[in-house]
Amino acid sequence: MTQPVSPPRGSTDKVPQVPLPAWRGLVARADVRTLSLLGVLAALIVIGGVTKPDEFLDTRNLQLVLTQASVIGVVTVGMTFVITSGGIDLSVGAIVALASVWATTVATQEYGFGGILFTSVLVGLGCGLVNGLLIAYGGMVPFIATLAMLASARGLALQITDGKTQIVTVDGILDLGERDAYVLGVPPLVMVFAVVTIIGWLLLNRTTFGRRTVAVGGNAEAARLAGIDVRRQRLYLYLLSGLCCGIAAFLLIILSGSGQNTNGNLYELDAIAAAIIGGTLLSGGRGTITGSVLGVLIFTTITNIFALNNLQSDVQQIAKGAIIVAAVLVQRRTASTT
Repeated sequence: MTQPVSPPRGSTDKVPQVPLPAWRGLVARADVRTLSLLGVLAALIVIGGVTKPDEFLDTRNLQLVLTQASVIGVVTVGMTFVITSGGIDLSVGAIVALASVWATTVATQEYGFGGILFTSVLVGLGCGLVNGLLIAYGGMVPFIATLAMLASARGLALQITDGKTQIVTVDGILDLGERDAYVLGVPPLVMVFAVVTIIGWLLLNRTTFGRRTVAVGGNAEAARLAGIDVRRQRLYLYLLSGLCCGIAAFLLIILSGSGQNTNGNLYELDAIAAAIIGGTLLSGGRGTITGSVLGVLIFTTITNIFALNNLQSDVQQIAKGAIIVAAVLVQRRTASTT
C-alpha cells in the first residue's frame, strides 16, 4: 500500500509514492481474522440460543462451557508457541493424562494441595524437556519425537493406574470445583485460563522470546545467522508446552476430582485445530494467542451445542475435521495472495 505525497505547487513532476509500513497491513489482516472469529462465535451462540434456548443460555451451562474451554485452552496456548516456531506437539493429551494420574496417586495426595500441583507441573515440564532435547539436540523430527512421547506417556499412565480411576480426597482440590469457590460467578479454572492467556499474549507479542519464536518459525537458518540459538529456543518452547500441559492436568483434576489414564484424549487434535482456526500458520512464522483462544471457544461451543441437541460424538469429530480442512485451505489461499 502506498500513500501519495502532494508535489510542490506549479510542479509538473509525478507524485512520488511513499510505501506505508508493512505492520499496518499485518494489523489489518489480524483484525479481519479476529472479527471473523468473533462473528463465527456469535453465530454459534445464536444457533445454540435458537435450538436450545432454555438449556444453552442458562448461566450454569455458560459457566460449564468456559470451564471446559479452560483446560484445553491452557494446552492450546502452549501449542500455539510450538506451531509458531514451525514445530508440532502430538503428545500434549498423553502428557496431561500422565501428569493427572501421577499427581493423584495415594502417595502424592499425602502431600496435599501443594503436592498435587507440584507433581502436575513437574511431570509436564519433565515430558516437555524430553521432547525438547530429542528435537532440538537429538535432531529428531517433531512429529516422530512427540508421537513417541504420546505412546510412552499413555502407556506409563495406564501402568500407574492399572486402568482404574484414582479418586482425589484432598479437600482443597475438591473445594475449588464447587460453586462456592466462584468469584463473581466466574469459576477458578476460568480465571487461571485468563491469566495463562494474558501471560502467553505478552510473551509472544511483547518480549524478545516471542520475536525469536516467530523468527525461528519463519526461517530457522536466517534466525541462526542473526544470532539466535535456534536449538535452545526450541528446547524452551517444548518446555513451555509441557508446563501448559502440567497446568491443564491440575485444572482437569479439579474439574473431575480424579485422575484417569484416559484423560486428555484427542487434546492434541483440539489444540492444533484451535490454533489453526485462530490464524496460527501450521508452517510456522505466525501465531496469535487471541485467535487461538477464540478457536478454543468456538470448538467448545460447537461441542456443547451438539451435546445439548443429542448429536453423537462421531458427528462432532467429523465436523471438527471438516473445520480443520477448511481452515488450512483458507490459510493456503491467503498465503498465496499475500
